[in-house]
Amino acid sequence: MTIMLVATSCAVAASAPVRISGQRAVEAAMPAVPRATHSVSVKLFHFSGSRWRTDDIVEALARSAGLLSTCGVAVTGAVINEVEAPRRFHFYYTPLSRELLRTIRAPKPAVFFVEDTRNDPAFDAEAIGRSNSTTRPELADTIWVAYGSRDLPYAIAHELVHVLSDSGEHSEEPGNLMHDETAPQNSHLSSAQCERLLTVGEANGLLKRMTK
Repeated sequence: MTIMLVATSCAVAASAPVRISGQRAVEAAMPAVPRATHSVSVKLFHFSGSRWRTDDIVEALARSAGLLSTCGVAVTGAVINEVEAPRRFHFYYTPLSRELLRTIRAPKPAVFFVEDTRNDPAFDAEAIGRSNSTTRPELADTIWVAYGSRDLPYAIAHELVHVLSDSGEHSEEPGNLMHDETAPQNSHLSSAQCERLLTVGEANGLLKRMTK
């Protein structure tokens, strides 16, 4: 696995007690998708001092990328950011997470790996699209994954489909990735799901059509 340091950084408010302390490009770890029609640049964030390991995050994203490739989507420009912030921001909690996103201008879609959630109801992983972010606009196009989330690659791919499709719909189809419970046996997407993901994701600027 090749992980390269890059010089660019997210913009951080100078007076805020939050900063991006490190950034690594991990695109080289993503699988090649020879017949890809679209690309998505996923930005990852984890907190200094948390239990998350960078290698675990990168490996999970690479496997998630393999699941998305069935729709012709390639993960490109993947970058993992290390965030230094007070402990309270290490947990997903809507008021504080909105404050965090007002402090760091994170490119979207963004996946945040947090210690846990303090929202009620509590989910191991949660996606906020545009249609369900009216009262929390800062969180649009973000995903929040709690430490210990089971079947991590499938959970990340599941939530990315929610964001890219801007849909909270689940599927009862056996083996479908969008079943309400993530599991290794739930791994495929239907042609209709792929079509919505590509159409909506491109319209919202989260997917780019690849030139041949």
